[in-house]
This record gives sequence, structure tokens and C-alpha cells, in this order.
Amino acid sequence: MSTSEHATKESPTGLKRDISGKMLYLFILGDVLGAGIYALIGQIAGEVGGVTWVPMIVALLLALLTAASYAELVTKYPKAGGSAVFAERAYRKPVISFLVGYCMLAAGVVSASGLALAFAGDYLGTFIDVPPVLGAIVFLLVIALINARGIKESVRTNLVMTMIETTGLVLVVVAVGIMLGGGNGDLGRATQFAEGGSPVIAVFGAALLAYYSFVGFETSANVIEEVREPSRVYPKALFGALATAGVLYVLVGTAASVAVPADELGESTGPLLTVIQATGVPIPAWLFSAIALIAVANGALLTMIMSSRLAYGMGSQGLLPSAFTKVLPKRGTPWVAIVVTTGVAMVLTATGSIATLAETVVLLLLIVFLSTNIAVLVLRRERVEHTHFRAWTVLPVLAVLSCLILLTQQSGEVWLRGGIIVAVGVVLYILTRVVRGRKASDATR
Repeated sequence: MSTSEHATKESPTGLKRDISGKMLYLFILGDVLGAGIYALIGQIAGEVGGVTWVPMIVALLLALLTAASYAELVTKYPKAGGSAVFAERAYRKPVISFLVGYCMLAAGVVSASGLALAFAGDYLGTFIDVPPVLGAIVFLLVIALINARGIKESVRTNLVMTMIETTGLVLVVVAVGIMLGGGNGDLGRATQFAEGGSPVIAVFGAALLAYYSFVGFETSANVIEEVREPSRVYPKALFGALATAGVLYVLVGTAASVAVPADELGESTGPLLTVIQATGVPIPAWLFSAIALIAVANGALLTMIMSSRLAYGMGSQGLLPSAFTKVLPKRGTPWVAIVVTTGVAMVLTATGSIATLAETVVLLLLIVFLSTNIAVLVLRRERVEHTHFRAWTVLPVLAVLSCLILLTQQSGEVWLRGGIIVAVGVVLYILTRVVRGRKASDATR
């Protein structure tokens, strides 16, 4: 793609290039921050003790390995569809391309259903009591309407939500700072490992948990056709967002350890609220519930944007029915893809718990990451006319190893659920091929 094509207001496929570099940075940051940090700090402290900043840094480095692969491939092939596009070019096997895209799509839809349940659960219960599934369905409907209105409106909504959820994390750090200024808290806890185990094993186990907090950056690959000058701005936005999230996670984790003992953090289902209460700073409990709701809503919005754009891209590739490529004339948004992905997410809200859905998402994404990291090496033989980011060769190699290690940590139950989802994808692929084959046969008669 030439420089002039990168700068145009509309991509060749009809999607509008309305996302600037700053908007993309906030898009990625909002998706990475999400709701994970509000729940995982306690579990990380339970694994490693007070040195939560160590596994956070390790997890950031692991995430950056795969992010480097995305930076190279997204800027080399700036098309909606992300990992499915990369798999198609690298392996030349339609079934592999379909399964990679399908795993990414399934992970997004499953994630959105889990986030919808989280939104409609205890957080929303602080303000209003509604059945979780009903609340989740209404929530997903609202997200779909925002998504359908336009990418610019969706990303602008994300900007506001990201600022709010980031403010919540900053409040934790400031409150603990005030606590320390008053002579309370214990800085020494931030250097203490959990008792009764190996520090190395503890850090590794906690890093696996922390890694999940950085997942989300991959969704940005699916809006690349709506980004202005993607080759120039994408790497900066991607690495900048991950670095920002990493700094926030380290600061919040350290602050939490200083304010509350690790064992107490590990037992809390709302660790950051526990931290705020321990500081004695008069921040209302309802305020953090509101911030958590916004964090969850932001993650769901970005996930559904990704899912609909991925379904659109797969439709353009012929991996899904061509109906998925239909866009609203004035809005330029893929309305069929939005309707279908939202409908499936609504159904999934009634099929499993938040924890089960979240674990399934991780498994599916690791399969996608493994494919993408291998694709970087395979596609080095191809050259493109425009300038793009190029990762050091050792990075995707290390990224492949990190994915394999993380996959070995999944339980048998999660593998079974993931296997069923993949099997459904295989059946869908076969049916799509049969239908397209019949249409081609009829056209030649």
C-alpha cells in the first residue's frame, strides 16, 4: 500500500480511516487495562507475596514478544482480519487460516459474554438488582448500538472510559502515597516473597496470571484498515500502550503490597477496594464499583469492535459467508457482523460462569498467538513495497516458546471446552465450503 493510500480517508474496502495515532494508543490501552487489573492483583499477591512488581515486569516482557510479531505483520499487511490474514499468507491452507481467525473470533465473543456477566453481577448489584443474564443481554445490546454507530464514535467512547478506569488506578497509587505520608503502610512488604516456596517458581506462577492482564493488544489488528498511516503510527501506539499499562500495573501492585499484607490481598475478591479502605483516605466504596463497571464496559466495547471487524475480514476472504461484508451506507460499519457476533455473545451468557469463560478465552488466544509468531518467520521471504516495522528474529522465536509454556498450564476442563469450540469451527468451515462449492457449480451450468 502506498503512502497516499495510507493517508486517504477511506480504505479500498469502504471502511473509513477515522482512527488517529493517539486514538489507536488509547484504544489499545483501554483494551489491555480492561477489568483484569481490578481483580488479579490479589491472586498475584497470593502466589508471590509482596513483590508483585516482579511478575508484572516478567509478564510485560512476555507480552512484548508477541506484540513485536503483531507490529511487523500488521504494518506489513494492513488489512482487517488480523491473525487470519497472516495465517492465510504464511501457510497457504484455507483451513488453517479459517481456524486461526475462528479462534480469534470465538475468543472475542466468549470474552464479551464473560464481561457482560461481570458487568451485570455484583458490580451492577451495588446500584440496581437485576437477573445477571438479563442484565448481560441488555448490556450487549447497548454495546452493539454504539458499535454500529461508527468506529469514530466507538473509539471516542473508549477514550472517555479509558481515562476513567486509568483514573481509578491512579487513585489507588495516590491514596497509598497519602497513607505513607501519614506514617502508615509498610514499604518492606514490597520486597518480601511468599513464605514456604521457591521464589523463582512463585514468580513464574504469578507471571502466568499477570500475563493475562496484558492480553487485549491483539484486537487492534482488526481495525487497522480504519487507522490513518498505519505503518507509521501502529508500532508506537502498540508498544506505548503496553509500556503504559506495565508502569500502571507495577505501581498499583506495589501500592497494594505496601498497604495490605499479601495474604489478606489474596483472600479479597475486590483487592483494590480493600487497598483503598486500608489507606483510610475517604474515597466512597460506590465510586470504585462505578469505576469497575466502566472498566468492564470498556473491555466489552473494544472486544465487540474487534469481533465484528474480524468477522467482516473473514467474510472478505471467503472464510465466512459474504453477508458479513455488508456495511451501513452512511456509517460504514459492518452491521451484519455486529448483529451476528452480538447474538452469539448473548446466547453464551447463559452457558457458563465468568471464570470458565475467561479461561477458555486465554486458551483460544494462545493458539492464535502461536500461529502469528510462527507466521512472522515464515513470511520473511515476502517483500512489500511500503515501509513497515521489522522485529529482531529472536523475538518471535522466544514468543513461540512462551506460548507453548503458557499452553501447558491450562487445565483439562479448559482444553475440553476449547476443543469443542474448535470442533464447531471445523464443522462451520466444512459447511461453508460445501455451500460455496454448490454455488460455484450452479454458476457454471
